[in-house]
Amino acid sequence: MIRIKARAPTGRALVLPTVWGAVAVGYKYGCPLAQQDGLGARVVTSAVFFAVGTGLIFHVRHALLRELRLARRAARAAQNVVLRPLPPRLDGIDVAAAQLSADRGASVGGDLYEAIATEHGVRVVMGDVRGHGLAALGTVAALLGSFREAVHDEPELGRVLRRLDRALARHLRERARAEHPAHGAADLDNPVAEEFVTVLLLEIGRDGELRVLNCGHPWPYVVTGTRVEQLACGDPLPPLGPFPLPAELEALAGGRLRPGESLVLFTDGAEDARDPHGRFFPLPAALRDAVRDQPVSPQTVLRALFRALLHHTAGRPADDVALLVLRNGRTRGELSCPGARGCQAPTHPQPAPHA
Repeated sequence: MIRIKARAPTGRALVLPTVWGAVAVGYKYGCPLAQQDGLGARVVTSAVFFAVGTGLIFHVRHALLRELRLARRAARAAQNVVLRPLPPRLDGIDVAAAQLSADRGASVGGDLYEAIATEHGVRVVMGDVRGHGLAALGTVAALLGSFREAVHDEPELGRVLRRLDRALARHLRERARAEHPAHGAADLDNPVAEEFVTVLLLEIGRDGELRVLNCGHPWPYVVTGTRVEQLACGDPLPPLGPFPLPAELEALAGGRLRPGESLVLFTDGAEDARDPHGRFFPLPAALRDAVRDQPVSPQTVLRALFRALLHHTAGRPADDVALLVLRNGRTRGELSCPGARGCQAPTHPQPAPHA
């Protein structure tokens, strides 16, 4: 559980309110004018107390704004540690990612993403924790910590997903114990039943081969030149949390990401964003507009999408939004063979390209 505590008022912070109070009391009991009942005396007395009250209000407002700035600074520091900035390039894959919190003025949210180059390929996670703000940041930290370790240790993507599932269950048990210390062991076996996380796991091999596991998350879009199409590999698994993972858990083959092609991963806050008239954000159309002028980089695509999203929602998205753009920047000679795009169940020992 991540907590941000406000500082107790210091002696220096109490000096000004004490002075203003002393002025008001001294005027009331020490000034002869305050003892008179005439209209002029009452006007002056009212003006003095109005000035004292205004001064106190401005002082309290300044103190609250200072504490708010400190809290936001601490939140940004926590976010940068948990959701650390991604490098611009990973093993030939150009990367750009950003997150927008639904909490007005906040910089933290319940979306998570990470991309890591491993001996098994570039492995990527995109997820969405139920809720947003600081309450969801602890779950994000637990899942990302498990992912960053598991992607190097586990050769199979399915085993990485199982590690994430165990990390989430462990985090929810610990959170339930912290929030309800009087509960017994039986209560902690099924903590916070309504909590869940949607997760998309992706692996990009050296030849561009894609392998995917999806737990209730939106499928990404593939950008080829100015063409945008969704990479859908059948029905996703249920989100992590409420239901156990199936006994057989193998990644789906998702074709190949050719040189120059891009994958755009996102959380459902992007597609579910509405304008003031209740219309959903047209993400595919916005993506086509973003790549209309070629060539484009992941950073330019990211900026264009966020600009269009903020314009659509009048600057007030109702949910956290995370976007992650991956572009295959390798040369064509680095790929072993081209393949048509498609999705199928994996075969052994190596998934075959799709016709």
